[in-house]
Amino acid sequence: MLVGLGAATIAEAGGFEGVASCAGSTCHGRNEGDGKAVRQDELRIWQEPSSKTGAHSRAAAVLDTARGQRIATALGLGRAGSAPACLGCHSTNAPGEARGGRYLAADGVGCESCHGAASGWLSSHYAVPASHASNVAAGMIALDRPQVRAAVCLDCHFGSDKPGQFVTHAMMAAGHPRVSFELDLFSSLQQHYDVDDDYVKRKGRPDSVQTWAIGQAEAVKRSTRLFANPRFGSEGLFPQFYFYDCHSCHRRISDNPAARRTFEVNPARPIPFGNPPYNDENIIMLSAVASVLAPGPGARFDAAARQFHAAMAEGRPQAVAAAQQLGAAADALSDAIAARGYGGDAAFQVVAAIAGKAIAPRFTDYAGSAQAVMAVDTLLNAMVREDRVTLGAAAGIRASINRAYAAVGSPERYDPATFRAALGNAARGIAALR
Repeated sequence: MLVGLGAATIAEAGGFEGVASCAGSTCHGRNEGDGKAVRQDELRIWQEPSSKTGAHSRAAAVLDTARGQRIATALGLGRAGSAPACLGCHSTNAPGEARGGRYLAADGVGCESCHGAASGWLSSHYAVPASHASNVAAGMIALDRPQVRAAVCLDCHFGSDKPGQFVTHAMMAAGHPRVSFELDLFSSLQQHYDVDDDYVKRKGRPDSVQTWAIGQAEAVKRSTRLFANPRFGSEGLFPQFYFYDCHSCHRRISDNPAARRTFEVNPARPIPFGNPPYNDENIIMLSAVASVLAPGPGARFDAAARQFHAAMAEGRPQAVAAAQQLGAAADALSDAIAARGYGGDAAFQVVAAIAGKAIAPRFTDYAGSAQAVMAVDTLLNAMVREDRVTLGAAAGIRASINRAYAAVGSPERYDPATFRAALGNAARGIAALR
């Protein structure tokens, strides 16, 4: 079980001082990343207007776009830019009484959204003899620990039980994008630090395979925990459809007697024909990686996953009990994967497992398939970063990766067989680089 400061205690860690408190030229507001201990141009990266690295700084502004206001109007929320249901994720989610004089909701997802309320460590985190451990003890969130980082990211990139941090089916029906999560990719997109000798000395060397795998485990934990909570798992007479696979219901309806069925029965979901399936994109990925990195706990996880799907046909109490068992199995996997590093052939083995005979037949739906191609791409990039594959060799199979992406380029045109073939070709190309 994860112990330590994480997302659940972010609002209890002290006062939120605002982005401006980090913006000095002697702190993180330089134009060039030439600092000794850290880059010191972190705010420039955070504000980058032309790439995804600046997405957090734009999060509040998008609420006042035509799309943002259209969603808020449909939901009866008033102005999107001031709606608590939106600001919980589109700004730093600080309680009113914890907001310092320089806090601005308009800053979007600021430094303290991820690093924690700064009042306890802002004035000391850079001074001798401060260390990463002492900063964490003072309230800084230990984002170098993948389990902690995943818990923070999941608050908005999946949902939490904190105010304004859960995307309902109604929000998606009103136009909010479907929520999906992949920790290593998200970490790379938001990376504002260099993994140099100083970083490794202070925090250790990141392990991309471990980070990706833990992200999958923590996503399953979060999903099952929220589903088991009656505040989130049900909506009136109906289940909260946020947890289910969108595209299993949102398909074309036709009375043509010769119409071709546009879905496949999934061999890992023992559910009655026609029942909407739980969105198991992270469950599938965790099953694949566990078969390589932790086969013992992985087998127990697979059994719990099958029971969870089966319980959906039995009733809400049975489904909740099965969700709790599945969450516990994912928790055990997260701890097992976090307990050691992974080098050598681990990334190659995981890619082979994702596209292998045990897992590939489970790619019958759009969400799981999109997660799979992101995983293969992420793991290939990790091989390059960690000097297991040359950049030129990776570029040589980019066409195969792109064909797999094209197969999930549109939910309306998604075809399971086409996707599995494209993913298999990409995986074989990566295996040839081993």
